[in-house]
Amino acid sequence: MKQRLVTGIIAGVVFLGLCLIGGLPYHLIVLAMAMIGYYEFVRMTKVSPFGGTAWLGYLGVLLFVFPWKPLGIDFPLSWDHFIWLLLFLFMLVTVITKNKIAIQQAAMLFLGAVYIGVGFSYIAGSRGAPDGHGLFWTFLLLVSIWASDAGAYFVGKWIGKNKLWPAISPNKTIEGALGGVVISMIAAAAFSLFSGGILTFGRAVAIGLACAVTGQLGDLIQSAYKRVYGIKDSGTLLPGHGGILDRCDSWIIVFPFVHIVMLMPY
Repeated sequence: MKQRLVTGIIAGVVFLGLCLIGGLPYHLIVLAMAMIGYYEFVRMTKVSPFGGTAWLGYLGVLLFVFPWKPLGIDFPLSWDHFIWLLLFLFMLVTVITKNKIAIQQAAMLFLGAVYIGVGFSYIAGSRGAPDGHGLFWTFLLLVSIWASDAGAYFVGKWIGKNKLWPAISPNKTIEGALGGVVISMIAAAAFSLFSGGILTFGRAVAIGLACAVTGQLGDLIQSAYKRVYGIKDSGTLLPGHGGILDRCDSWIIVFPFVHIVMLMPY
């Protein structure tokens, strides 16, 4: 617990400090996290993390999360065109290698590149929101996610009796999950009180609900994936916490989701 606490404090100070600074420094730390996250994903898939096919995935993640806007550069493709080209290249690998790299392996590496690349691109992009309140929106989502995690843990410990999904995550309970939803909604609602009118109470509650539900689903997705491959943590970068994907599994689902369903006002 001591190691977990120390690691959490150090990592939190570094990340939140760069988030406060914003701009290129923040975008670059998110990019680094994305690249490490893909490395963890490849290793979990039992593929060489430095094999030729994996490098195609690293390139995909790099282009997804690259600081195009902070550097004043326009990405030359639309994102749907880029995703299709990335898919085509992964499928082409199976032909070039005469099925030495099977379609299942190429599909998993493509899935990881999109899952991680899109997720972290939204994490980086939210900080540079065009309305000028990127720091507010980023903190709102992060605090809502953390409130859900804390609420689920402590409520589950306190009154949790009914297992939520024991085949995937045996320690999670229905009571804990509901507690996480309530605490997340309360935390998000509190942001509306200090938003200066940019966040209504109703939208705040909806964001808190979305963060809690999709965040917990993101956690379960990662748990299911790790269970298939028989591993406990995605990596060892953060002692006591595991890897980047262990800490950001909720983030890379929540940030895209709240934008896609237009809960963010931009």
